[in-house]
Amino acid sequence: MKSGEDLAVLRRGLDQLTSLLSDVGPDALDRSTPCEQWRVRDLVDHVVAAPCKFAQMIRGGSIDWSAPTPPAGDDPAASFRSHAADLFEAWDEQQVSSGRAGLDWQCAELAVHTWDLAAALGRSTDCLDPEVAERGLTFMRTNLAMDKRSPAFGPEQPAPAEADAYERIAAFAGRRL
Repeated sequence: MKSGEDLAVLRRGLDQLTSLLSDVGPDALDRSTPCEQWRVRDLVDHVVAAPCKFAQMIRGGSIDWSAPTPPAGDDPAASFRSHAADLFEAWDEQQVSSGRAGLDWQCAELAVHTWDLAAALGRSTDCLDPEVAERGLTFMRTNLAMDKRSPAFGPEQPAPAEADAYERIAAFAGRRL
C-alpha cells in the first residue's frame, strides 16, 4: 500500500539523483560507466526518461524498456525534475492501494543508477539516503530471478562487508565494485 512515507522515500531517491545529474558536465558525457555498453550520456538519457516511463505504467500504459531513449537535452537535471513531478502526479492519480511494489521497483531503478552515475563521476555514495537503496535491494532480491537478469543485470557480484547500501544493490545488480 502506498503511503506518504513510501512516497517520501521515493522523493528522496529522485532528489539525490537530481543532484547528481546537476553535476554532470559536458566533459563527463563520454566517460564510461559501470553499465558495460553505456557512456555517461546514455546513462543520463536513461535515468531522465525513467520517471516518465514509470508514470505511464502507473497510468496503465505498457512500456518497452528496450526502445531507444530520447536525449535528455541540455539540462538533464531540469528535465529529470519535470519528469519526477509527473511521476508524483501519476501516484496522486492512482486509486489502487497496492502501490508498494511499484514504489520499491522505482527505488531499485533509482538506487542502481544513482550508484552507476556516482561511480562514473567518481563520487561516493556513503552520504546518500540508505533507505532508498535498501528498499530497492529488498525488491530486487524478491523479484529478480536469474532468468530475468539479462540483459540489464549480470550475475550478483561480491560486495565488501563494509559496503554501503548503494554498493550492495549495485553488486546484486551485477556491477563490479
